[in-house]
Parts: sequence; C-alpha cells; structure tokens
Amino acid sequence: MGTLSKLKKRYFGKKSMLQLYLLAIIPIACIILFCYVPMSGILIAFKDYSVRKGILGSPWAGMKYFEQLFGTPIFTDILRNTIVLSLLGLIVGFPFPILLALAFNEIRNARIKKTLQTISFAPYFISTVVVVGILNQIFSYRYGVVNGVLNLLGQESVNFLGMRGFFRPAYVLSGVWQGAGYGSVLYIAALSSVDLSLYEAAALDGASRLQRVIYVDLPCIAPTIIISLIMNTGSILSVGFEKVFLMQNPVNYGVSEIISTYVYKTGIVQAQFSFSTAVGLFNAVVNFVILLLVNTVAGKVSETSLF
Repeated sequence: MGTLSKLKKRYFGKKSMLQLYLLAIIPIACIILFCYVPMSGILIAFKDYSVRKGILGSPWAGMKYFEQLFGTPIFTDILRNTIVLSLLGLIVGFPFPILLALAFNEIRNARIKKTLQTISFAPYFISTVVVVGILNQIFSYRYGVVNGVLNLLGQESVNFLGMRGFFRPAYVLSGVWQGAGYGSVLYIAALSSVDLSLYEAAALDGASRLQRVIYVDLPCIAPTIIISLIMNTGSILSVGFEKVFLMQNPVNYGVSEIISTYVYKTGIVQAQFSFSTAVGLFNAVVNFVILLLVNTVAGKVSETSLF
C-alpha cells in the first residue's frame, strides 16, 4: 500500500488533482473517439473506395486521386480563389475584433458599453442562409435597398449580384460584420486582465488615451493577438462552404469556385468519395504545414507560440 500511495502521489499529486484527472477522462475519450478514430478514413484517399467492399476491402489506388486533383485543368484557379478569399478575410477581418475590443475598453459608461457589445455580438447568431438572404435583399437589381436609393437620386439600377467583382468584397465585408463582435470577446477578456497600475503610471506620465492604447493595451494583449493569428493562418485553405455556395452564380463562378465547393460538386454529388477524401487530405496537410511555419516564425520573432 505504501508503494501504491507513493506512485499516486508521484503521478497524480494531491487528491484534488486525481479527481480532475478522472473528470477529464470522459472528454478525452470523446476527443479520441470522434476526432482521432475517424482519421483512419483517410485510407479512402489511397483506394478505389466501394461502399459494398468497405474501406479495408477496396483495392489500393495509390496516388491516383491526388494526380487527378493536380491534373484538373481548373485546379490552379480553385487554389488561387481559395487562398485569395482566405487572405482577404484575414487581412480585412482580423484587425476589426481587436479595434472593436479596444474601443469598447475605452467606454466608461457600463450601460452603453454592454448595449454596444450586444449589438455587435448579435449578428454572429444569424445563420449563413439569412446573411446571404440579407445581401440579396439589399443589392437586388429590382427590389434592393441600394438600387432604390440610386433610383431616388435619379441613377439607373446596378446589377450588383451579376458583377464578377462584387463577390469577394461582399463575402469578406459581410463576414466582418457577422464575426467582429464575437471575435472581440477574446480580446475584451484579455484587456480585462491588464494591470490598472499601468494605466495609472501612464496617466501620471501625461499619456493621452491613444498613447495608453498603443503603449499599454496593445503590448498586454499582444500574446493573445499572436496566438489568434497563428490559429487563423493555420486554416487558410479552410474557407467556409455554405456562404460561398449560396453566393455563387454563373457570373462569379470564376472567382467563387473554391476547394470546398469543388469537392462538393465533384466528390459528394457524383459520389467520388476517394477523390473528395484526397482533396480533403491535401487541404489538411497544407493547413498543418502553414500552421507549423507560422508558429515557428512567431516563436522566434515574438517568443509567443502554440508549442
């Protein structure tokens, strides 16, 4: 019993820690069961998968479906559209939650602050279908609000939804509107932990509000910003499917066809499961490599990284 007690104390620490370890068993088991066990399905990417034969019974196909992907005539366009759309969302959308959190932090009236936070947070709960519907109602050629205003000013209606160049700005800016409030919560929480003595010291030194933001707030939340940036760049090829698919039309197809929509049309609709799995695996590997690179660079430059 003495040896067992020593082992428990060595590996689990106090009794309270042992209870925490036991409490963590269920979520860890769920992660293994629903996240890691299904990863065995990547074998489908290397097989001529047949539902009747199953994963193990299907014959090996080697790199056939990866060659099919890279040999697709529009693969370059699809990859470029995915990267451009993701980078635009990152460049335009990433700073907005930070600026919003800094603005909220400067509001001293608690009631106004909570009201504005609620207003900015509310769009996050609107479904993607509704967001696209709102865009259609605002920019519709016949019944759109924008064209209604143009007509009142004596201008002709503009077919925004039929313009190739309208897709990317509409996608990115609507995403900023929908997600900025939700994204700011993380930075608001980080700002709440800033030591008040730093503000007092800055005030004694005669620092203005803007200077306090630059020299106190931003350095204090810099680790949070870096971690968030790493996580965002690690999913650069994982552009959302639903919104792009709903906003697609024959006019903007050349700039709106991305990896996820292409997989849906060729892999899922046409039941090419091996091909769609190969594309998904390619996507995941590229994202993982980018995550490692950005994490390494961030660790060397700022000494802040995921691992």
